[in-house]
Amino acid sequence: MSQKVLLSSKEIHIILHRLACQLLENHLSFENTVLIGIQPRGKFLAERLNKILKEEYEVKQIDLGFLDITFYRDDFRRGEKTLEATKTKIDFLVEDKNVVLIDDVLYTGRSINAALTALQSFGRPKDVELLCLIDRRFSRHLPIQPNYRGRQVDAINDEKVKVMWEENDGEDIIYLVNR
Repeated sequence: MSQKVLLSSKEIHIILHRLACQLLENHLSFENTVLIGIQPRGKFLAERLNKILKEEYEVKQIDLGFLDITFYRDDFRRGEKTLEATKTKIDFLVEDKNVVLIDDVLYTGRSINAALTALQSFGRPKDVELLCLIDRRFSRHLPIQPNYRGRQVDAINDEKVKVMWEENDGEDIIYLVNR
């Protein structure tokens, strides 16, 4: 198994600021916009973007939530590995709001499909957008595309994109791993 660095810490930092600026450009005050990180890995990206928007661009109020999609996945109970649920934390209304779903890697689109289904339990959003750090564009099983993307990656099916966050893994780095 070999791995190649796709994005360094500095490159991730630059991309996060670009994504924050794109969000700010489209949602300016965030009065009617909420950010929802898809658990488990989208949480780190959502928290980072929230921090950048508040601290560096002085956005006063942003509703930030986290959505667990474990029991909405179409592969739930299909594998031998037991899936472990994480915690959903959405303590605001999504009804008639602009929702930005956030995940680290967009691969087949199945996680996003599950997130859209799970989101319906919290109301009917006015609009839903997708933000992802890495878009594996040739691996899609469903017709789902991001509104905001950090980097497009053309990975062969045997390759895996491994996103590491300082908060969870001790460093910010993204690898392309050959299995």
